Amino acid sequence: MKFQVNKDVLSEAVSFAVRLLPQRTTLPILGGILIEADANALRLSVFDYEVSAQAEIVAKVEESGRVLVSGRLLSEIASKLPNAPVEFATDGSKVTVSCGSTKFSLLTMPVDEYPTLPEIPLLSGTISGEAFANAVGQIAVAASKDDVTPVLTGVQIEASEKTLSFVATDRYRVALCEASWNGSKDADGSVALVPARTLQEVAKTFGNQGDIQISIAKTDDREMIAFKANNRSVTSLLLKGNFPPVKSLFPAEIENYAVVATQDLIDSTRRVSLVLEREAPLRYSFDDGKVSMEATGNETAQASENISAELEGKEIVVSLKPQFLIDGLAGVHSEFVKIAFTNNENPNKPGPVLISSHGSKEKTAADSYRYLLQPNLLVR
Repeated sequence: MKFQVNKDVLSEAVSFAVRLLPQRTTLPILGGILIEADANALRLSVFDYEVSAQAEIVAKVEESGRVLVSGRLLSEIASKLPNAPVEFATDGSKVTVSCGSTKFSLLTMPVDEYPTLPEIPLLSGTISGEAFANAVGQIAVAASKDDVTPVLTGVQIEASEKTLSFVATDRYRVALCEASWNGSKDADGSVALVPARTLQEVAKTFGNQGDIQISIAKTDDREMIAFKANNRSVTSLLLKGNFPPVKSLFPAEIENYAVVATQDLIDSTRRVSLVLEREAPLRYSFDDGKVSMEATGNETAQASENISAELEGKEIVVSLKPQFLIDGLAGVHSEFVKIAFTNNENPNKPGPVLISSHGSKEKTAADSYRYLLQPNLLVR
């Protein structure tokens, strides 16, 4: 095998593929990247039996062939090569990577032992990369980072012919939004529980690639989802297990709420929470005309701040983890945010806080976003 390729194009493609690999693997060969040169195309692939990624780029191919090398090592090398064309050539059990006066010799791994990449299932529908990236950015933050309950580390996607619904929860909060898409009739009613980390990588890479083709396959032998945009694709096995029915937690209407400038609330929360110990909550008092923030409990420092707010209903005091509140506010794409207070059977403890956009003149997909902070995050 022998070919020449643009340095920046190679680095970007290798980086994309390798980011989908797990940080650790019990089989070294699964940390490899498969390089296939044929005609004027170069295919770079990774696969660890759960997630696969493939990128196709243009190259000047002199000799066709296939080779398998360490993915992370090649990514590090490609990112630091000088600004010159990169030449690859196999030499027995090694592959030589040359760029200007820089030269690397990498040991290859047995290609025959590398697993066959899964085929992309039939198309379920298409969605704009921007809409997909926005939805994932709003929702994935609420997915659990704890692998003890794998089902909560995913984002559940529910499809109809015209919309995709995204929902995630880590038991303490729930994030929900919808995005328009062009789905097939067969896709109507499809449900896919996708690892949040995979979705975030796909959104990061495909967000500016135009339309994304999504395929959801649920058969007896394989349940997977695939994403494809331009000359790149990602497949992922779906998480197994029953996702909790958290959509039912969202109330239809709430009479008691406050309207606050979104960025002002974010900035004030960040300032006042500087004196808090880790995991400590911040006290929010919603009164007529203002919301007061107060950080107490630290012997060395305290802080407080007031910002303007419009209150509808009774005055209320809640204590929230500041970072969880900021995560929810980050998904609001309007100038003002609606902080709604749900009822609770216990009159001495506030119910969940519901965050949503407020005041948009034109209804957009972003306005479907809702973020619920669960009762066990709230203390008096």
